[in-house]
Amino acid sequence: MYKTPAETAAFFEKFLPLVEKVEDKDMVVCPPFVDLPAAVAAAQGSKVEIGAQNVYWRKEGAFTGEVSPPMLAAAGAKWVIIGHSERRQYFGETDETVYQKTVAALEAGLRPIVCVGEKLEERELEKTELVLLTQLRGGLGNLEPEAIAKVTIAYEPVWAIGTGKTATPAMAQEAHHYIRSMIARQHGFAPANQVRVLYGGSVKPDNAKDLLAQPDIDGALVGGASLDPASFASIVG
Repeated sequence: MYKTPAETAAFFEKFLPLVEKVEDKDMVVCPPFVDLPAAVAAAQGSKVEIGAQNVYWRKEGAFTGEVSPPMLAAAGAKWVIIGHSERRQYFGETDETVYQKTVAALEAGLRPIVCVGEKLEERELEKTELVLLTQLRGGLGNLEPEAIAKVTIAYEPVWAIGTGKTATPAMAQEAHHYIRSMIARQHGFAPANQVRVLYGGSVKPDNAKDLLAQPDIDGALVGGASLDPASFASIVG
């Protein structure tokens, strides 16, 4: 929950020149709902695509305060984050609602970024794999393989978000490998190889390179470090 529309436009004015020569990466910025028009306008003609931070699963109706997938698509969004740990922690997001939102997003032509990850106490009790398995089964449900291939998974250990703590590259790789193996087991090897798995959790310019060098880490879901154009661009670069 950062930046007004004017601040969003100013961000892109500084950010886009820093990444205009990037050819080998997909770049997505997901601002708050009120900033979507400003972001879409600012990113027009660039390689940066725009996404939203949340969505509701109904197309329309008496759901005050919610935003539907068709509304996001009409506003120019191409991606949407679903089930972020903060949504789960503060707003009651569940694996069931994650699944409903993921299905609705796909039906509207949006690319969902589905978040999974364990809390500190769950890691300390060695329940990381159980948590990930439960969230993957619940959040992806019985999606067909071709739908799974359109989903991006973001592994975000809750204990590493906004805390300054980061999973070591080896810890992150282990979790990412497990996620990919579970997708292969549930949905087949083809979608497991196609799906991208991002790491999110205090990703910064000084640790991004080592994290992204891991074989099963396909990219990063960047939080606080994305608020500064230069910081974000150095991670992208």
